[in-house]
Amino acid sequence: MTRNAQWLATIIVGAAIAVMLGLGFWQLERAKWKDALIAQYESALGDDEVIAFPRGKAEMREALFRRSAVDCQGVIESGATAAHNQRGTLGYAQVKQCATDRGTVDVLIGWSRDPSPVEWEAGVVTGLIVPGQEGKVRLQADPPQAGLEPFERPDPSQLPDNHMSYAVQWFAFAFIALTIFILALRRRRGENR
Repeated sequence: MTRNAQWLATIIVGAAIAVMLGLGFWQLERAKWKDALIAQYESALGDDEVIAFPRGKAEMREALFRRSAVDCQGVIESGATAAHNQRGTLGYAQVKQCATDRGTVDVLIGWSRDPSPVEWEAGVVTGLIVPGQEGKVRLQADPPQAGLEPFERPDPSQLPDNHMSYAVQWFAFAFIALTIFILALRRRRGENR
């Protein structure tokens, strides 16, 4: 390998290691951010103030685990999704997609053992704003509707929080890249003697 090629390889590996270290430190910052967010959500669970149901993505993040109310003017669609009741038993959340004056809202009206849709008269529902699918939020009825059972209390600490493991991975990748590069340089020097 020529001297110019060695310098080029050193620059490329150095840049790659710098990027990996940068990503590791970024993940450490994200871990701090996630810890603060979880603390905010845990605090929100204790707040009984009822807020307007959020519409935009920025509003949704700030509203998670707060109390809200939705005026369901009609059920557009019914479904069920896996959920736990207060005793921790696995069953189904009865989901109603509600028409409101501001669009549609998914409302989890209560827990049941049976996934078959239950009859429910639309109306005003209060409850907690919880994470939904595809970055959306939904209302988890509290108290439950239609004679259904209450849900297990949401736990913000169960939100995905992989930032520390990602940081460790990036630091490990940087260390491995540096080790391989040093071994390659030593081998190259041994061949040149």
